Order: sequence, then structure tokens, then C-alpha cells
Amino acid sequence: MSELKVDKVSPRTGNYVALNTVGMKNIIINGDMSIAQRGTSESGIGATGGTYLLDRFEFVNVGALGTWTMSQDTDVPSAQGFAKSLKLDCTTADAAPASGDILLLRQLIEGQNLQYLKKGTANASSLTASFWVKSNKTGTYILELFDDDNSNRTISKSYTINSASTWEKKTLTYAGDTTGTLDNDNNASLYLNFWLGAGTDYTSGTLQTSWGAYSATDRAVGQVNLADNTANEFYITGVQLEAGEVASDFEFLPVDVNLARCQRYYFDNNSVSLIARGYGSYGEAQHIFPVTMRASPTISGSIIQANASNAVIGAYDTGIRTYALFGTGTVNYYGYTDYTADAEL
Repeated sequence: MSELKVDKVSPRTGNYVALNTVGMKNIIINGDMSIAQRGTSESGIGATGGTYLLDRFEFVNVGALGTWTMSQDTDVPSAQGFAKSLKLDCTTADAAPASGDILLLRQLIEGQNLQYLKKGTANASSLTASFWVKSNKTGTYILELFDDDNSNRTISKSYTINSASTWEKKTLTYAGDTTGTLDNDNNASLYLNFWLGAGTDYTSGTLQTSWGAYSATDRAVGQVNLADNTANEFYITGVQLEAGEVASDFEFLPVDVNLARCQRYYFDNNSVSLIARGYGSYGEAQHIFPVTMRASPTISGSIIQANASNAVIGAYDTGIRTYALFGTGTVNYYGYTDYTADAEL
């Protein structure tokens, strides 16, 4: 049974701190970087609309601002309970970003998971982000909240990596936004954007430190360019976003709970489901996902069987139907599914 949580008073400000009463205070999924269904390393990441490796975290490189290797790493803050981090390693440098270049790491959040924040009302809750970060590239970095439901309203806060190649914990608090309610659906409503580099289209204004209408030039003012040297690395773990004005200790979840939350958005079947066995020339089977996915997913993969054609004949948020046509003869026919289901935001 989840713990019942009530509002408390902030010792710093005397204001009430709103807590999520469902028992999971962290809005971010897989903030400890422990789940990596797609694999633990990907190299040669250049210009891309977005690349996923560790679950739920998307690396965005618009305009080929350097080339990167992204991986799950065991370098973590000492004695904090973490076992994994997300690492970005610059393999091709770009010391002169084009005006429209964007380099960031982000997580997109469903609107129906954010209704308790009361955004767009007079009682809108503050949000506090906390995380551990490490880089040889010291200086100013930007963490942005981006409202996708209300003409891209934004708010950005800066933090500083002070000591090279040293784990540091950062905490940033964002005021509640009394303008623009978030849609109560399964689409992306709020983005948490860790900026890592940007062109002048996003850095030439004044940093927008309070909620306001979208202004591109005000989004990442002061952001260092992590892509300016192939020696540059960036590590992050312990990412937490929670209601209120106080950062609490990181919320560690059991691995099965953490994995299930990730499988709502991506699931690797990993060749475990039998599709057909017997003397018939075809087989049809249903495969139920371990959790209900966010939406009907995109299916990639095939049936493992020589001389067999196959197809997914139905994909739903709860599972898929598959069909395999085998060769004729008198042998035992069988096939195993090997697919991934992707319902990322």
C-alpha cells in the first residue's frame, strides 16, 4: 500500500509544500538511470531529432552540434545509493555552433500525470528539480521547463558546474504557473530540458527565469558549449522533479516498479513468445504486453523461423496480434516473436 502523504510547511519559506498523494513523488521516470532496455551504449550520434538509449531520456542534437557517444555508466556520486549514470562523450567537436543549433537532454511528461500541480490556476504548485551532475566542462548550464500545451510557455533556471570532473548536486525551484492548464490526456504536456549547447537563436536574449510566453532567444542564455572539445564528458543521475519548494531525498523505486513504468513507453519482447507449434502451415497468436502502454505502439521486429513470412495484424496499447505463414511439409512448425514496441512521447 502506498504511503499517504499530506502537505507540509517549508522550513525555508513557511509556505505549504504540495505533495503528490499517489505515493510516487518523482515526476521523472528512471531518474536513477538504471533501466536501459535499448542497450547500454550508442556511438556516432550526430544531427538527429532525438535519440533514446536509457529509458525515457531523449538526447536531441539539432544542427549536428558535435558527434556523441551516449552510454549507461557506473561512475556515480559516492555513497548516495546510485549504481548507474547517463554519460555523454563528445567524439567530434564543434566550437562554433550555427545560430539554430540545439543540444539537450530531455524527458517528456504526460499531461494526465500532472493534474495535481493545478497549473493554470491561482493555486498552481511550485516545482523543484534536483539532480547529480559531473563534467570536465565547468560553467553555466540551463535547465528549462517547457509547456507544450499552451503555445510553448517556458521558464529557465541556470546552475553552475563549479569543479571539473567532480560530482555535484544541484537544486532548482520553479514558481507555479497560473496561466495555461495542462491537457488531461496521454500526450506530452511538459518537457524537462537539460541544455548542453545552443546557437544564438536561443542564447541572444535575456534568460526567462519566470513563466512567460515563448521567446526563443531567452531559453538558454549563458549556456556553455559542451561540444567545443572532444575531451568533454557529461554525467547525470538522480534526476528528480517534484511538487513544492523543497528538494527531498531521491525516491528509489524497486526495479520491477521502475521497469514497469518504463515499459509503458517502450518494451523489448526479446524473443520469448511462441507464435505457432504443430503441423499446420500457419499460426496466429496474441501477445500481451507486461503493462498497458501509453498508446498503440509502433512495432518493429519479426518472427524467427526459416522460410516464414509474418505480419503484425493488430497493435493495441495492451498487446499485438501476429501471423506467420510457414512452408508446407510434415515437420513441426513453430516461430518465436522478436519485436520491440515503442509508444514514446
